[in-house]
Order: sequence, then C-alpha cells, then structure tokens
Amino acid sequence: MALARLLAPLAQLDDVAGYANDHDIVFGCTDADTVISVAALHDRVARPLGVWLVLSEDYSAQLAARDIATLSWLLPIGQVVIEHGVDAPAHADVVRALLTNDEVNIANEVATLRGAYNRPAPPTSIDVWSFNGSELRLGATVFAATSNESLAFGERTDFE
Repeated sequence: MALARLLAPLAQLDDVAGYANDHDIVFGCTDADTVISVAALHDRVARPLGVWLVLSEDYSAQLAARDIATLSWLLPIGQVVIEHGVDAPAHADVVRALLTNDEVNIANEVATLRGAYNRPAPPTSIDVWSFNGSELRLGATVFAATSNESLAFGERTDFE
C-alpha cells in the first residue's frame, strides 16, 4: 500500500482533474483553499479523491471535519490527510471522531468536545491520516516519503 500526494496551484485544476481520473491521489492546493478547489472538481473527477489539509490556529480540526463531511456529499472522498506538526495525530483523532453521526465526546491535547455533532456524516467511511512533517500515520501504519516527482502542473510525493 502507498499514498501519493499531489500539490498544485489553482490555475492547474484542469490538469489535476485529468490526473486524478487516472491516479489515486491526495490533493492539496498550494495557493488557494484546498476545500474550495476540491469542491470545484466535483463534476470532473470520476474516482474517489483524497484531500490534504493543513491545519492552523485559523483552521481547526473541527472546521476541517465540517468541510470534509460537506465535500463527501459532493464527490467521493477516499483519504484525508491532516497536517499539523507534532500535534497532527491528535487533530486527526478529532476529525475522525467528528466524521460520524454519533455524539462526540473527546478530550485530547488539542480539543475538548462534549456533546458535539457534525451531521450528516459522510456517506462512506473515510480514512483520516495524520502528517507531522515527516511521518504519515494511520493507526499502526506509518509511511515516509519515498519519491518526489515534478510534474508540469504540480509536484507528486509518494509515501510508503
């Protein structure tokens, strides 16, 4: 198993759509909002698309979970990667918890939620990975970057 990240600017969205129809990728937009960029692909991508989200003080795990749930109703979302330094696994735990129809009660080093809901949940389950800048992690599975390729419209990094 492997995971491929594709980073590209908004101006290259047509190329991203074509590439995503032939490759399993997790996409991150380099110069615009990734969620809006992925939403713009909803009628141009015929297979599940992954989403790479970089969290910040202004963009929390709770907001990311809301965005992922919304996107999942526009187009099939396969994998999600949550990037946020050393706290990435804790942020990914919050996102994962909020991608259900259940009441969420979670307390960890990045959030405390009691009686929270984020409905409706995605129509299919989504794997939520974390990335701390060097390791890509989902449960006990840990990947590192194995190759990097510059494409005419962006940059692809493979993780295994």
